[in-house]
Amino acid sequence: MSQIEIFDHSRDQYFMRDALALAAQGAARGEVPVGAVLVQNGAIIGRGFNCPISSNDPSAHAEIVAIRIAATVISNYRLVDSTLYTTLEPCSMCAGLIVHSRITRLVYGALEPKAGIVQSQGRFFTQGFLNHRVLFKGGVLAEECRTVLGDFFRARRDGKLISI
Repeated sequence: MSQIEIFDHSRDQYFMRDALALAAQGAARGEVPVGAVLVQNGAIIGRGFNCPISSNDPSAHAEIVAIRIAATVISNYRLVDSTLYTTLEPCSMCAGLIVHSRITRLVYGALEPKAGIVQSQGRFFTQGFLNHRVLFKGGVLAEECRTVLGDFFRARRDGKLISI
């Protein structure tokens, strides 16, 4: 992956918009609106949105769904030279999977002050015990990502949204 790809802000926004569209699909199903896309060589190889409620699977976070699909698409559990775009700062479960799948780069939108482990509640990717280093960048389309989440929870509090 070249330095240009690592720091290409317009490319990051482009793929984050795809993740936002996936988050909206999850919200329409009553799931917390988080979307994720996994990109390798400029192509999306995995997409996902949160679906733990509808799938009765507590691990069905958007990032995990996208990673599982991508690994199947390329027939390899190692996703080297790839970038994961997600609308929300990952939790510890997702961060662990990002390391184990050897994703090169993580780009996320909004901070997750309660459970985010990249910068909000910890700095997971900087831990010395990890055998893989993940480059990360937060705040891409952060306002849009926060708005999707805020609107969802506001509608839920107001009784305008019924979970599955």
